[in-house]
Amino acid sequence: MAAAQGQDERHLKLVVQYDGTDYYGFQIQPGVPTVQAELERALCRVLQHPVKIIGAGRTDAGVHALGQVVLVRTRNPVEPERLARAANDALSPAVGVVAAEEVGAEFHPRFSAVGKLYSYRILNRELSSPFIGRYAWHVKVPLDTAGMREGARCLVGRHDFSSFEAAGSSVHDKVRHVTRLDVEREGDLVELRSYGDGFLYMMVRNIVGTLVEVGAGRLGADELEGVLAARDRSAAGPTAPPQGLCLVRVDY
Repeated sequence: MAAAQGQDERHLKLVVQYDGTDYYGFQIQPGVPTVQAELERALCRVLQHPVKIIGAGRTDAGVHALGQVVLVRTRNPVEPERLARAANDALSPAVGVVAAEEVGAEFHPRFSAVGKLYSYRILNRELSSPFIGRYAWHVKVPLDTAGMREGARCLVGRHDFSSFEAAGSSVHDKVRHVTRLDVEREGDLVELRSYGDGFLYMMVRNIVGTLVEVGAGRLGADELEGVLAARDRSAAGPTAPPQGLCLVRVDY
């Protein structure tokens, strides 16, 4: 599927799903498997030229995605749907393209986004399950989801989320607008859904870890306002493990 000569550069938006268990995150890192490297390898094979993709978010090692968005630039005239099918034939079973379309040159997966939805799942019971262990945090202690909801309400709105940002970020503006932070329970499965205009490094996992402290009775729901106001990572709870987190959707 060689690229045609003289074609104008095209911009293709791909929606990608992946099981992040066996990858060291989205972004390319030397010597380890990453989702970006896997996508670029497959797309290079299909498009017959070197490929450098841009993603909507740099998910961490072990984190999953149902709706990661990437941008591919090419002069190959291949139709988007055909590219998606061919890419899936070349990708590992853990990564798949589920939608493809041509977009304008002004589109950027990260800077054009207006909102992101993340889901975090917790298996809350004494015994684990091999069928969900790759996709949920196993928490044995019973969780008070009503208390977690109360605590979550303190975090909804436009705030400085410095208390929930992990070390290692170079972002200067810590203010984010979280418009939704739901805590729902169905049987043994607790799911937290967070929607906002953006998230700091490990912010969702740090929020989840803090709300689990509330659910376990180790932190009061009324203390969350103080945690937020402290703007100090040490004021919040531990970081939830990666396997429960999934990037569900990016809105434009």
